[in-house]
Parts: sequence; structure tokens; C-alpha cells
Amino acid sequence: MVLDLVDVTLRRDNALILQNINWQVEQGEHWVLYGLNGSGKTALLDLINAYNFPTSGDVTVLGFQFGKVYLGEELRKNIGFVSSSLQQKFYPTDNAFEVVLSGAFASIGLYETPSDEMRDRAIGLLEELGCIGYANRDYATLSQGEKQRVLIARALMADPSILILDEPTNGLDFIAREQLLDSIERLANKEDSPTIIYVTHHVEEILPVFSKTLLLKDGAVFASGHTNQLITSETLSDYFNLPVHVHWENDRPYLVKGL
Repeated sequence: MVLDLVDVTLRRDNALILQNINWQVEQGEHWVLYGLNGSGKTALLDLINAYNFPTSGDVTVLGFQFGKVYLGEELRKNIGFVSSSLQQKFYPTDNAFEVVLSGAFASIGLYETPSDEMRDRAIGLLEELGCIGYANRDYATLSQGEKQRVLIARALMADPSILILDEPTNGLDFIAREQLLDSIERLANKEDSPTIIYVTHHVEEILPVFSKTLLLKDGAVFASGHTNQLITSETLSDYFNLPVHVHWENDRPYLVKGL
């Protein structure tokens, strides 16, 4: 079991942020965490990364049981985390290769001398994610999509057991979005891929490789299970409290308002 959350509730300043969350993720599964703005996605991710601790309930991530063992960096080094907000934290004059190498040390900036093995791994990841052509370019000169690819490569440097992609296509145009999704699909289909949790509020980004989905609404699990059974007109109309129609094309769902 990669994630095991049982009856998890989180309160902050007397406000109920998460309530009765039950979520089990097994090794080899790839999940979509779907929720609108304010649904509690960020709070749930912070919980998985041990930045928050539950007010009640049991949380076990990669065998680390909250409250039973020391967490912190020991857990987080096994979790690769990529978000658009992370883009702003890197030094603009570091090149893409240096940004990827920094993932081996979990640092912002490269302060230690990487080994030859680390350099070879970074080059391999840059090639795998289609970044090798701009490996020597300053990070600040990269497009939004190029930065996201570099950050995914960086997250993979430490060979994590879980890779969390938090709204990775924010700010991307259609072409850049589809190119990034193609890279994510190739990664997810590899035999040695980490468990991927893809966080989004766009139905059309749900790739065939994400066979499981958790729908989060108002801090609670609205539904959880097989993607093709959840992402339906009926379920999402109930979820949105609004008539919507879901149609599938090339094993991907698309959403329109109305029936």
C-alpha cells in the first residue's frame, strides 16, 4: 500500500478543512485527484507530504504511519512533488541541467558537487522528457511547458516512490499541454514508474493510464474508484449540481455543459 488514509479529518482554526477522508492507493496504480478550487486538494497534498497532520484518523504513507514514526525529510525524499508554484523558487540563471541535478540533493540551487552517476541520470531524464535540447539554457528563458518538464525530471532524480503532479498544465497552451501530457503518459507506462498522483480540475487531462480517480468536493470524498465508472455524465452532474455531458474519445473524457 502506497497511501492508506482512514477516516481522516483536518481542522484549522475551528474550520473543517478535510472530513472523513478514506483513500487507499496500491503500488502500481496511477490516480487522478480531481477537485474544483477550494475542494481541499492542497490540504490533502500537504497531509501526504507531512506538512499537515490529521486532527483525527490514521494516515500511512509508504509505510510511514503518522504519529508512530518520525516523518519530515525521511518521508518527503521518497515523494517527488511538481507544481506550477514551484517554478518561481529556482534561480533564473541556473540552467536546466543544474535545476535537474539539484533534485538529487532536494535543494533549490546546486551547492554540492554531483557525482558522475548523478550527471548521467540527469542527462538520461532530460532525454526521456524531451528536455535535452535546452539543457544548457538559463531556467528563466524557458517556456512554461519547458519548465514543467524540467521540474518533472528534477523530481525523478531521487527515484521517488510517489510522483505528485499538481495542476502541471496550468498556463500552457493546447500544444504545450498535449506535449506535456504525452511525456507524462510515457513515464506512467514505464515498468519502473513511480506511483503517479495527477491533480487537476480539468476532465480532459485525464489520460487512459490513470485508471483510478478520487473526486474531492468540499473537503470530502465525493466518489472514488475506477475512472471509467466515475467520469460519467450522471456522476459529474451530481458532483457539479449542474447538468453536464461527458463523452469519451480516444480513451479520454471531455466535458460540456448541458445534456
